[in-house]
Order: sequence, then C-alpha cells, then structure tokens
Amino acid sequence: MALFAAAMVWLVCARAVATSAANGLALRFGLNDTEPLLQAMLLLFLAVIGVAMLRSIDGRGGRLREALGLPARATSREEWRMGAAIGWGLAVASILPMALGRSLNAQIWNAPRAYSLLALSLLTLAALTLAHAIVIFGYALPRLIEATGPARATLVLVAVAAVHAAMIPVPYSTPQGTRLLVEILATVLLCLCWTRTHAVWLAWGLHFAWAASTAALFGLPLAGDSSFGSVLDTRAVGPVWLTGGAYGPEAAALSIVVLIVAIPVLVRVTDDYAWEYTRAPIVSGGYDVTIAPPAAHVAMEEAAQTTPPALVQIQPLASTPAERNPQ
Repeated sequence: MALFAAAMVWLVCARAVATSAANGLALRFGLNDTEPLLQAMLLLFLAVIGVAMLRSIDGRGGRLREALGLPARATSREEWRMGAAIGWGLAVASILPMALGRSLNAQIWNAPRAYSLLALSLLTLAALTLAHAIVIFGYALPRLIEATGPARATLVLVAVAAVHAAMIPVPYSTPQGTRLLVEILATVLLCLCWTRTHAVWLAWGLHFAWAASTAALFGLPLAGDSSFGSVLDTRAVGPVWLTGGAYGPEAAALSIVVLIVAIPVLVRVTDDYAWEYTRAPIVSGGYDVTIAPPAAHVAMEEAAQTTPPALVQIQPLASTPAERNPQ
C-alpha cells in the first residue's frame, strides 16, 4: 500500500515538475510548438526514474522493464495493436453518432505546418499515455493487487481516479456526473488490460489510440483541451449527452454505453493472453502412497536372489529320416 501511494504521489509531483520545466525551457529557447512534447518527454523520464527508485527501495530484482510493465515477449506488438484497435473503435463509436446527427462543424487546415503539428501531437500523446501507463498500471496497480487482491485494487484505483477527476476544473456546463462515470468506466477498462495480460502494452495502445483519434485526428477536445487539433479542427454542437459539450466525448452519456460494451469485448479478445500470462501454474497435489508387497512375495524374491540359477542344457534335435537320406 505504501508503494502504491508513493507511486501515485510521484506521478502528481512529476507532472508539476515537467510542466514547470517545459514552460521555462520553451520561454528560454523559443520552443512554443514543441513545448507539449517537451513536457511529455520530461514526464516520461521522471516516471521511469520514479519507478526505478521505488524498485530499489522495495528490493525487487529483475530488469527495469519488468517493473515498468513492459516485459519483452513475443506478443507485445500484437497486444499493443489490439489495444490500439479497441481504442480506435471506442473513438469511432463515440464520434460517429455525432457525425450522423450533424452535430460536428469541421474545418480543415491543409498546410505543411499543420501536418508537422499533427506529428508533434501524436508523439506528445504517445509519451503522455506511456508515462501514465507505466506508473499507474505498470507499477502502482500490481503493488496494490499484492496488498488487497485484484477486485479491491480495482475499486481503490477507481476511487482515486474519481477523486482526482472531481478536483480538475472543467468548462462551464460540463455534466459532472456523466464525466465522473466515464472516468470510472475508463479506469476499470484499463485495469482489466493489466489483469488480463500482466503488462501495459494493451493499456498503452488503447489509451493512446483513444486520445489520438479523438483529439489529433478528429479534432475534438480531449478532457477539455483543444490544443491537439491541427489538420482537422472540429466543434461539436448539439445535445450535451451526445457531444459532451466543451469537455469533449469524455463527458458524453453516449461514451458510457460505449465503455460498458467495450468491457466484455476486451475480456473476450484477451482470452489467449490471460491463459498464457496470468493463469497460476498447475501444481500436482495429493500424498505419496506406497503399498508394501506381501511378506510371502518378498520372501520368494529374496530366495530367488540368494539361490544360484540352475543350468539348462539344450539337447540337439533328433534328425528326421529325410535328413539322414537326402536323396
């Protein structure tokens, strides 16, 4: 429990330090466009340093990437791609009804700088989601599971995520109840990614694809942040339950339905990973049962071992008349 709390506190402090340092470097060297990417890279660096320090404190052996939740195995890329496919599906399922309902006003900026900003946004989101994944789901959640079990650990992490989301300032008229419920379901989904694979490849791919599709590709606000849109800048107008208002799809009631449907889908598609990486090894049970042989049988075997074997003489076969008279 102490390691879990230390990891969560470290993540909060690392975010503050990364934001302040990136802002100072951007002002000093004029790096306005690359400031978000610089902040994300600093956060990722601090996340790795924090996990390394906590691992040295708890005395766990093994490689650092194991503590980060990034084990080297044959299916790591496949897990990431599967998570990305699920995240893409979540984004499309949340945004497609808005498009069909004509609730999206999109503007396209077709300029070379727009595509460079798109690349920077994708790199920024990749670093941010990876830092989030390795600290919370790669290190903190496993320690919490060791202390309380998978179900209770998920509930504790959900409560922490809900409290943190409630403390974040949001745009006016954002439906708080819907936003918190979406945050809770998303946390449950990411916890399942870990419990089904014991790695963060799946969770990282899912979180990155959801964020990149919503913000960088479709140009919608991501948790109220509209700075990731570049080529496509979209404004959603319509009922809040469908669009989420200025906060984005993460505050839309439709996203609740999408996440509820995604949970059994995730469980179904990760059956092979759960069997390969999370099942407990089969240990043979029972007691050693040795039945002593009867005393008469033992006496016969001992007598046979002490008595020399009798010689057996093989007599030649008697010749037949045909053999005596071959003609």
